[in-house]
Amino acid sequence: MFNSLQGIISEKLGDTLRLITGGIEWDIVMPATDMRQLPPAGESGRVFTWLYHKETEMRLFGFADERRRGAFLELLKVEGIGPRGAVKILGGISQEELEAALEREDVARLEAVPGLGKKTAQKMILALKGKLALSAGPSRTASPYGELVEALAGMGYDRRAAAEALAAGEAGLSPHINSQEKEKLLFKYAIVRLSSQ
Repeated sequence: MFNSLQGIISEKLGDTLRLITGGIEWDIVMPATDMRQLPPAGESGRVFTWLYHKETEMRLFGFADERRRGAFLELLKVEGIGPRGAVKILGGISQEELEAALEREDVARLEAVPGLGKKTAQKMILALKGKLALSAGPSRTASPYGELVEALAGMGYDRRAAAEALAAGEAGLSPHINSQEKEKLLFKYAIVRLSSQ
């Protein structure tokens, strides 16, 4: 739907950013940490977006970059975390700190985020360890196989394990095959390898 909006920032109010594009003023919910990365009111800014839509409500959520939006979408997969909760969590911790806390299984650091209790912190670690650092688009996918990693992640496989399986598969391929054939073979190889783990 919408990937991003670019326009003039008219106001920053708590967790709400107002952005004017082509005569329309958008009301966008944003984590405080992301809001601070944007230029001040009166200047032009770009916001990566996600639209929440229910029968009774539509709300636009915004992020400073694709990494943050990716983190938000991963947080929504954790039981008990909704869009507002995810924004609050991201507003209380930087991307680097969040990724590090998840990888180290640092419950204490996650609990220090306002509004985040021990049980939810533990659920986040279980659901997101090994996933968050490799989510959020091509700029962060630490693998030359970004699309294949995303396809495998969409099937429920861990992103890091998928990237490792693809790398292992490429080592056994002839350098002379075309890229389309290479992708098919790598994908099949990765599924077989990941299924046997």
